[in-house]
Amino acid sequence: MAPGRAAHPRGRRRRPGRGDPAPPAGAAPGPAPLSAGRPGPAAPRLRSVSAAPDHPARVVVLVSGAGTLLQAVLDAAADPSYGVRVVAVGADRDGIEGLARARRAGVPTFVVPLADHPDRASWDEALAAQIGAHHPDLVLSAGFMKIVGEPSLGRFRIVNTHPALLPSFPGAHGVRDALAHGVKVTGATLFEVDAGVDTGRILAQRAVDVLDDDTEETLHERIKVVERRLLVEELPRLLRPGPGTG
Repeated sequence: MAPGRAAHPRGRRRRPGRGDPAPPAGAAPGPAPLSAGRPGPAAPRLRSVSAAPDHPARVVVLVSGAGTLLQAVLDAAADPSYGVRVVAVGADRDGIEGLARARRAGVPTFVVPLADHPDRASWDEALAAQIGAHHPDLVLSAGFMKIVGEPSLGRFRIVNTHPALLPSFPGAHGVRDALAHGVKVTGATLFEVDAGVDTGRILAQRAVDVLDDDTEETLHERIKVVERRLLVEELPRLLRPGPGTG
């Protein structure tokens, strides 16, 4: 989940129609519909590019910590048939394992610390410039704990993952909030990044059952496994031309 994130038979809820009664005031959010997408009439669409082995799509990954999602993509991209190449890894601070993973894989890195800039606007511009230097087809926010500003949102397609079934339980504590609400099914979401916090168009979701003895830590670990699998499976599909894309 960065501030800047298939259907399962259990926990599915029908979307309300025009004739349905409104939910009671103050009702807590339940599990989100488990769907492959949630397009709306005003939602932007990802522009497809080639994700073929002979012309791999260029992806810049942004990280702030351990980089386990990054590692999953690096491992998948080591197979030439995957059709995706990580061309750079950026971070908002140095000395993190995510950058070390990139360097071990021979991937260029860059760091844009917020403290090095007089204000947030100049940091936003610097981040966009660093990303743009690598000419990405897609930017992946993989545990990047900064809200991405308009200079990047306006130039690049950016996707993120979140450890809950959006639109339920957005924000930094999605796993904790799902447990507190008592849901029986939660999961992972892949979504487009917009100017809000975990409010962008949903691209894909995977469900994870909540066990009776789950803690925040045990549930989050199981979600992370599904989150990595979701990302690796869907990333080439986002970049592969298909009917109606372009």
